[in-house]
Amino acid sequence: MSAALDNIDRSLIRLLRLNGRRPNSELAEEVGLSPSACLRRIRLLEERGIIRGYTAIIAASEEGERIVAIVRLTLEKQTEEYLRRFEAAVREHPEIEECFLMTGDADYILRVSAASASAYEAIHTDILSRLPGVARIHSSMAMRNVLQQRPARRARG
Repeated sequence: MSAALDNIDRSLIRLLRLNGRRPNSELAEEVGLSPSACLRRIRLLEERGIIRGYTAIIAASEEGERIVAIVRLTLEKQTEEYLRRFEAAVREHPEIEECFLMTGDADYILRVSAASASAYEAIHTDILSRLPGVARIHSSMAMRNVLQQRPARRARG
């Protein structure tokens, strides 16, 4: 069921990206639907997998000072089987907070959070180096977060 998104669906997605906790009544008014029709649209977007979840962005100081590693991984081969196995394994480890399939010299870029440098070393040794098909791992530690925001608003028109 891959029906195309219409303008109302796109507007709902844009509004939810800006504030996933916005009341349904406000969303409905903004996109010109009744609250019940708006809620049905949102549920359909969730059922179709277009909206995959909701999250909170937490200030680092509130969860304790953690280090962030940006990890560039290269696989032994770039076959569909290698990519599928690697991606399935990555999903099993909550320490890996984000994973992007890339173009260029690295196959994947990961964002990994750890309590300390020694905790990251354990993640590197016990998890990252054991992921299927990994040939090379290059890690960089973030010194501080300069900007973290929700997706930018697009100009209307």
